[in-house]
Amino acid sequence: MHNFSSVLLTVSLLLLGCLAKGQQKKVISHQDYDLWRTIKNEKLSNSGDYLLYNAVPLDGDATLYLYKAKSGVLDSIFRAEKASFSSSEQYVALHLKPSKDSVNRLRRDQVKKDNLPKDTLLIWNLNTNAQVKIPNLKSYKLPQKKGDWLAFEQYKSKGDKKDTITSNKKLKKSKSKKKQQTQLFAFNPITNDSVSFQNIKEYSFSDEGNVLAMLLESKDSINSSHFVVFYPQSKKVDTVFKSNAKLEKLSVDSNGNQFAFISKADSTHQKKNNLFYFHIKNNKVISSTIDSIAKSELCKENMYVSDKFAPYFSENGNRLFFGTVPELPQKEKDTLLPEEKVSVDIWHWKDKDIQPRQLKNLKKDKERTYTAVYLTKAKKTIQLATPDISTLQKDLKKEDKYILAFNDDSYRYLMQWEGREFKDVYLIELESGKRQKVLTKISEKPLLSPKQKYISYFSPDDASWYAYDIAKKRNLNLTAGIKDISFAKEDHDMPIVAPAYGRAGWTKNDKSFVVFDRYDLWLLSPDKKQNPKRLTKGYGRSHSLQLRFVRTDKESYVIPTDKMLLRSFNEKTKANAFYNCDEQGNVNKLISGDYLFDNLVKAKDSDVVIYTRQSFQEFPDLWISDLSFENPIKVSNVNPQQKDFNWGTVELVEWESFGGIPLEGLFYKPENFDPNKKYPMLVYFYETYSQRLHKHHFPKPSYSTINFPSYLSNGYLIFVPDIKYTEGNPGKDAYNSIISGVEHLASTRSYIDREHLGIQGQSWGGYQTAYLVTQTNIFAAAEAGAPVSNMTSAYGGIRWKSGLSRQFQYEKTQSRIGGTLWEKPMHYIKNSPLFFADQVNTPLMIMHNDNDGAVPWYQGIELFMALKRLQKPTWLINYNNAPHNLRRLADRRDLTIRLQQFFDFYLKHAPAPEWLQNGIPAVRKGKDFGFKLIKDSKEEIEK
Repeated sequence: MHNFSSVLLTVSLLLLGCLAKGQQKKVISHQDYDLWRTIKNEKLSNSGDYLLYNAVPLDGDATLYLYKAKSGVLDSIFRAEKASFSSSEQYVALHLKPSKDSVNRLRRDQVKKDNLPKDTLLIWNLNTNAQVKIPNLKSYKLPQKKGDWLAFEQYKSKGDKKDTITSNKKLKKSKSKKKQQTQLFAFNPITNDSVSFQNIKEYSFSDEGNVLAMLLESKDSINSSHFVVFYPQSKKVDTVFKSNAKLEKLSVDSNGNQFAFISKADSTHQKKNNLFYFHIKNNKVISSTIDSIAKSELCKENMYVSDKFAPYFSENGNRLFFGTVPELPQKEKDTLLPEEKVSVDIWHWKDKDIQPRQLKNLKKDKERTYTAVYLTKAKKTIQLATPDISTLQKDLKKEDKYILAFNDDSYRYLMQWEGREFKDVYLIELESGKRQKVLTKISEKPLLSPKQKYISYFSPDDASWYAYDIAKKRNLNLTAGIKDISFAKEDHDMPIVAPAYGRAGWTKNDKSFVVFDRYDLWLLSPDKKQNPKRLTKGYGRSHSLQLRFVRTDKESYVIPTDKMLLRSFNEKTKANAFYNCDEQGNVNKLISGDYLFDNLVKAKDSDVVIYTRQSFQEFPDLWISDLSFENPIKVSNVNPQQKDFNWGTVELVEWESFGGIPLEGLFYKPENFDPNKKYPMLVYFYETYSQRLHKHHFPKPSYSTINFPSYLSNGYLIFVPDIKYTEGNPGKDAYNSIISGVEHLASTRSYIDREHLGIQGQSWGGYQTAYLVTQTNIFAAAEAGAPVSNMTSAYGGIRWKSGLSRQFQYEKTQSRIGGTLWEKPMHYIKNSPLFFADQVNTPLMIMHNDNDGAVPWYQGIELFMALKRLQKPTWLINYNNAPHNLRRLADRRDLTIRLQQFFDFYLKHAPAPEWLQNGIPAVRKGKDFGFKLIKDSKEEIEK
C-alpha cells in the first residue's frame, strides 16, 4: 500500500509538471510586436455619455471602440478612424479605411494613387445603432456646437454621369493626369435631406451649424471661382460672389454671420492679393474688400495681404485677423544654365543667426506674415505685428484689450552659447495698435492676467516670480520675502540658471497668481496687498508629494481655487494620485495606488472624466469615472494577449555612489525569475529614470534603445541607475553613479552573472556608454547610439535639425562642462572617449545615422575609426538618411534584431549573425542583411 501511494504520488507530480509545462508562458519574439496595440484619438462626448477611442497596431488596421457610459456597452468597428460626435450626440461620423494590406498590394503592383481604394464615410446612429455607408470619401466636417447636418467631399467615380451619395461603382483605370474630381454633399443623417455641389475647393461650417460656406472653382472655357452659402434650415443656396481670380483660405465666424477669404494674385487677373469680407444684414450678404492697410503712425507703407495666413474671426466676430507682408514676392526669370550658377553661403561673424540656422528657417522666413486686424464694427484696419516686432502671444480669438508681442533681435546671437532665448516684451492695444515696451531681456514666458491688469513672469536669475502692473507701469517681486523655499528647481544640476517649477495660472478677477514650489501650490498677490499664501498648507512637502494643478476646463484661463483638481507624484514610491483642494487649503485624496495616473480629460458639460492608469505590468488602458473617483470603470482592454507572455517585475533599489551620494535606480527581473540561476544583465540609463518606476513598457521595435519587456522575456535582467552630476565632470559622474550601482547589485545578488554584463545607451546615454568602456572592463558588450566621442570637435559642431550651434550644450546645459573650449580645454579632453580609445577592451556596437540632426554623425565615425585603427572589435550601424532616433518601421525592426543578436552573442553564448562576424560588403547592400546565424566563437570573431 505504501509503495502504491508512492507511485501514485510520483505520477501525480509528473502530471502536474506536464500541466505546468503546458501552461508555460511564451517568450516575446520579434514576430510578436504586431500583436500589441496603442490607444489613440480618445474623444469624450460633451455630455460624458459616450467615449470613442482607437486601438492601433504597430502595422495594420485600427479598430474604433464606442463606449456607452449609461449602459456599459462597448461596440467596435474594424478599420475605422477619424471619428467625431455630432454636436447633438445623435450620431458618430468616421472614416472607414480600406485594408492596409490590400492597399499595399496594389501599391506594389504600381497602381496609381487615384485608382487606389478610397475611404468610406460611415455614419453611426447612436440611438438606433443603424449605420449608413457612403463610398469614395475624401473628407467630412461637422459644426462644432449645434445642428445635425454634416458636409462631406466625395470623389467622383470615373464615368459617373450623375451625382449620388450611394454610388458603389469601382474606380476604373485612367491615363488622365488631371486631378481627380470631387463633389460636396450637405447631408442630414437624421432626416436624410441632402444637397450636392460641384467643383468644390474649400468648405466650412459655422460653429452654430446655421451656414455652410463654400469656395467653388470651375475650369471650363473660362476659369471662374464662386463663393456660395448654404443654409441648412431652409435649404437655401446663395451664390454670393463670382471672380476670375483664385479664391482660398475661407473663414466663417462662430455665428455664421460673417465670412472672409483671400482673392489670390496672379499675372492675369490681379497684381496683388485681396482680402474679401462679407457679413449678413437683413438676411442679405453684404461684401466689402480690404485691399490695402489703413495708414497710421504704426503702419508701414506698402504692406500687402498675404496668402500664407488663413484669416479668422474672434469669438464675438468683432475682429477679423489676417496676415500681411511688406512687399509682394517677385518671380525672377532664370536665364542661367546649370553650369553657370553659383551656390554659396557666406558665414559672417556679425550674423544674428548663423547660416545653418538661417537656412533651416529659410522657408519660414520667406513666408513670414505680420498679423493685422480688421475691426468689423468700426471698419478700421490695425497693423499689429511688424518686421521689428513680429511675434505675438496668446489666442487672438479672445476678446482682449491687449496682446503681448516679442522682439528678440538684440539677443538671438546669445543663443549660440547661452542655452536660453531672451526677448523684449511689448504690450499692443488691439483697438488702436499702440504699443509699449514693458519688459526687457526676459527668458521665461510671460502671461497676461485674464482681466489684463498684470503680466506675470519668472526670473531665473534671482529665482523669483514677478508681476508687472500695466496701469502703474511697475514691476513687483512677489516671492523675494519667502524664506527657505525655492521656486526654481532644487535638484537642477546644469551650469545654466535653474528654471521654475512652473505655474497654474491666474485666479478670478486677477486676484492672485498660482505657482508651484517643489511640492506645493502658492497664491501670489500681484499688488502685494496680501502676503504670499501656501495654498496647500505644506501638505505636499510634509508628505514628499509634488502637487500640480490639473486643468479640467480647457477653455478657461481662470484657476478655480474653490475646488482644484490636483495630480501628485510621490518622491518615495514614485506613484501618482489625484487630490482635490478647496479654498481653505484642505487637500483630500481621491484615488491612489502604485500606479501612474495620467491623461485626464473631463466632459465639457458634466463631471465625467476619463484617464489612464498604468504600471510596469499594466498597460495604460482607459478608465471612466466622475470627479469623485469613487467608482471608476475600466473601459478598454486593448492588449489581453499580454497575459500569455513571460513579462517581468520591477523594484526600486538604493545605494551610494563612489562619492557617497545616495542614489536610486530601477531593477527589472523576468516574470519566471529563478534566484538559483545565473542571469546576464543589461544596464541602460538616461540621467534620472527612477521616477518612471510605474511606467508601462510594451514590446515594440526599437527607435534606438533596448525594449525592456522583450529582453526580460528572453532571460535578461535590466538595471537602470540614476546619475547625479557635478559641473565639469559628466563622464566621471556617470562612472561614479552607474558602476557603483552595478557593483552594489552584483555583490548583493548572486544570480547576476558578473561575466555577462552589457550596457546600452542612446544620445547622451550613448556618449556615456562610449566613455564608460574607456574606464572599465566589467562589461562584456556595449552599444552606443549617436555618441559624442570627441567634445573638442563636437563643441564647434552644428545641431543640424535646428541649425543651432552646439556650444551652449557644453557650456550651459546637458554636457555640463561649464565653460568654453579655450577656458577649460582639459575638461573637454578628459570627458571625451576618443582620447582614451586605446583603453577600450569591450566589444562596441555604434549606431549613428547620417541624417542625425542632434549629434553630428562624424562623432560616431571618429570613435569607430579610432577603434578600427586599434583593432578593437567595433561595428558602426548607419541607417541611410535616418534621423537621431529611428522613425521608419523597417529600420526599427532591423535595429531591434541586430541589437538583440549582438547582446545574445556576447552575453548568452548564442550563435553569431553573419553581419557581426563578416560585415555586409557594399555590393551586397539591400540584398543580404546578414541575420543568418553562424557557429563561431567570440575569440574567432575578435581575431
